[in-house]
Amino acid sequence: MDIRQLATFQAVARYLSFNRAAVELNYAQSSISAQIQALEEELGVRLFDRLGRRILLTEAGTKLLNYAEKMLELADETRSEVMGAKELRGSLTVKVPESLGVHRLPPVIKEFRARFPGVRLRFTSCSHDGLQKDLRTGITDLAFLLSDSISAADLSFEVLGIEPLVLVAGPAHRLASFEAVRLNDLRGESILFSTVDCSYRRGLEAQLGGGKIPYDLVEFSSVASLKACVMSGVGLTILPEIATREDVARGTLATLPWADDNLEVANLMIWFRNRWMSPSLKAFMEVAKGMLEDAYEK
Repeated sequence: MDIRQLATFQAVARYLSFNRAAVELNYAQSSISAQIQALEEELGVRLFDRLGRRILLTEAGTKLLNYAEKMLELADETRSEVMGAKELRGSLTVKVPESLGVHRLPPVIKEFRARFPGVRLRFTSCSHDGLQKDLRTGITDLAFLLSDSISAADLSFEVLGIEPLVLVAGPAHRLASFEAVRLNDLRGESILFSTVDCSYRRGLEAQLGGGKIPYDLVEFSSVASLKACVMSGVGLTILPEIATREDVARGTLATLPWADDNLEVANLMIWFRNRWMSPSLKAFMEVAKGMLEDAYEK
């Protein structure tokens, strides 16, 4: 498996066409087919399913594509670094919770792009499941996590700030009129949780767990959909305060006065300790650290 084969595989996967890949790479179509066949034989798997004139990526092909893109991007970045290019190049894949991606990251991205336009950024939703594996394998270069800590000896993290959390419901919800809401008041309630904002929900789940406080669980893969349902009276949820501020000001959400401990979570920046840290990754971490720490101090 070499860089040329991976570039050929990436082109075929992009177009799902041997002919279009041959045109882009200026190869004969027979050469494209031979490279893909050699790659499949070396790996011992089929990378494409042939359906008449159409081709589709297999599950193994989809997995390889993630690694091929990272390896090709790393090769490009290495070439630029060794040749002493003045402008940073390469790409970064960053996992980020949806709330942070909407309310904290845009100024960071704008500043980084202004300084380093040659670096391609790719952001994906943060799911706690699989996060550590993605960092270890290099599929993900950096992650942000809303959590108090992360337990992994080979992962490093830095606390960038403390994110206040709030319990919110629709303005007509019965708990919106309470002077203080306690854990037992949530008994039998419908509680909506996000699967894309990582693990801050775990603190509330732990208090509710073990059958102590029965509740009805509803999960969403979109914070926007979750909030819309809460506004319409489906139930209540816990979110970063910054993600609810405008909705509370408009009166479409109501903050429930939580009587127990303060609801808050740390914003962690996480990376794999044992991997080589590229100049572009170092640069993004420095920009994110500086800007986010300043934002939390205000």
